[in-house]
Amino acid sequence: MSSASLHPTAGPGRRAVMAAAGAAGLAAALTACGSDDGSSDAGSAATGVAPAGGGTALARTADIPEGGGKIFEDQGVVVTQPAAGTYKAFSVKCPHQGCAVGSVAHGMIVCPCHGSEFSVADGSVRKGPATQGLPAARITVAGDEITLA
Repeated sequence: MSSASLHPTAGPGRRAVMAAAGAAGLAAALTACGSDDGSSDAGSAATGVAPAGGGTALARTADIPEGGGKIFEDQGVVVTQPAAGTYKAFSVKCPHQGCAVGSVAHGMIVCPCHGSEFSVADGSVRKGPATQGLPAARITVAGDEITLA
């Protein structure tokens, strides 16, 4: 019996099926992203968010304690108030091994995984094992509202 009779060639090959499945997955992902990005003037007006230059509203200034801060894990930032009326923002991702910082206390942003501590004033390392500071994030403060830029 020949090998050709053991492996019939009717129908698409494995590569063709995998390529089609990949293309279908990509098409589904792109469709899900769609055009509903909130950039239209009508959608922005309905939500009260400025269509150009606006960002994600994070908190009110009163929500951020002086000398401390608040973690916004869903947005990937920690907002601090190192001195009265001065607001800073940093990535929540610890540069040591990528854990999310877990608390802000006594002027320090603390990573719970290995104990690294970062300054609320500038994100610099105050205690290792991290050797790099937290990257700064962009925020804007307008009136009493803090917005992720």
